[in-house]
Amino acid sequence: METTKIIIADDHNMFLEGIASLLSNSDDVEIVGKASNGKEALSLLEKTKTDIIVLDISMPQMDGIEVAKYIKKKYPDLKTLILSTHSNSHMIAKLIRIGIDGYLLKNAEKDELLYAIKKIKSGSTYYSKEVTEIHNEYESNLKQNLATTTELSNREKEILILIAQQLTAAEIAEKTFISLNTVNTHKRNLLSKLNVKNTAGLVKYAIELGLLD
Repeated sequence: METTKIIIADDHNMFLEGIASLLSNSDDVEIVGKASNGKEALSLLEKTKTDIIVLDISMPQMDGIEVAKYIKKKYPDLKTLILSTHSNSHMIAKLIRIGIDGYLLKNAEKDELLYAIKKIKSGSTYYSKEVTEIHNEYESNLKQNLATTTELSNREKEILILIAQQLTAAEIAEKTFISLNTVNTHKRNLLSKLNVKNTAGLVKYAIELGLLD
């Protein structure tokens, strides 16, 4: 029987060893490497033949998003499975856009993890029910937000991005060569058109639209 060779990358040693132990009990899975950070994971890939890399997102030196992005460019045939506590809709959407092959939350049962590995190895994608629901809601909200954004002028869109980049009103005025009063007017119009209450709402809106990617 051909085994599925797997590398696991997670900065929490207890979880790393737990997943490794759990998967090692399966006859058709072989753990060929373990890494505690993103750079270590990429170093392993250079010298270890593997089919799937199981990635946490929050890791030191190089997080799971950057690792996944690098892998999809340098190792396009290598399968990537995210196993994380993160259920942030924007983060999930970003990883799906990168092209990850699967996403499970860390509360997944062993059977689901093994099923995800099997599906991914066969060339399919697998996202858990929770992840799928979060992403579907995100996509629905995104379509609504995009429809609203078409009502914004090009200048308003520019101001929205600069606000989301945490520039002050004075910095925006200097960067766009408009007066401080005009910046504040644009901001008030954005709050009204996008139906949000404050700057934090504008930042969240810009993030959900992917304007900061």
